[in-house]
Amino acid sequence: MENVKGKVVAVTGASSGIGEAIARHLASLGAKVVLGARRTENLETISKSIQEDGGEVVFAKLDVTQPEDVRDFVAFAMKNYGTLDVLVNNAGLMPLSMINSYKVDEWHQMIDVNIKGVLHGIAAALPVFEEKDSGQFVNISSVGDRWVGPTSTVYSATKFAVRAISDGLRQEVSRNIRVALVAPGATESELPNTISDPELRRMAIETFRKDTISGLAIAKAAAFAIAQPADVDVNEIVVRPTAQKAF
Repeated sequence: MENVKGKVVAVTGASSGIGEAIARHLASLGAKVVLGARRTENLETISKSIQEDGGEVVFAKLDVTQPEDVRDFVAFAMKNYGTLDVLVNNAGLMPLSMINSYKVDEWHQMIDVNIKGVLHGIAAALPVFEEKDSGQFVNISSVGDRWVGPTSTVYSATKFAVRAISDGLRQEVSRNIRVALVAPGATESELPNTISDPELRRMAIETFRKDTISGLAIAKAAAFAIAQPADVDVNEIVVRPTAQKAF
């Protein structure tokens, strides 16, 4: 994809799952990727693999709940590559629970990572995009941004917020800055590991994640949005397993 080659793309939550898949795929298409996550040992392994395959990559420790961390991450991309073309806001948590389980700390974690993390990414990268009057946000959401059911109430609320933020941002930025939302269905990842209730985790895997697609499917959707000409803004892509029908 010619419009991907040479672009500097920063990816949050890049240490596993969808974020890792996006980083690997974009690097294979010639993008210069900047990986951020808390688990730097994973980032180092992924980066070495990308380099061995001929890709350009750097990585940094990143906690998206800390605004200064995200500002430093964007500055790190600028220092290494001189610019930033795309920010992929991917970091997320999914500790599902019933409201009356009162897992208030987990609600706060989801709000801090899933919503504030995206806002911190926007606040860090938008000044760079505004200065050069170009750039693109790719916000990774979930089909939970348009569906809610028992146990997903707070999680879905955070993803509804990401969808609203993405569309509002699209309308507020200049005509040369693009905003894409990619909403994955059930995808192979570590997200179920964030569910603290063992029985609920088992149920989620057996019910919600009975049929899954690989992270590469989501990476290809993100790459499609990035690869479009500058005057084409792909605003939403929903990607589900073909067998996923109920949500």
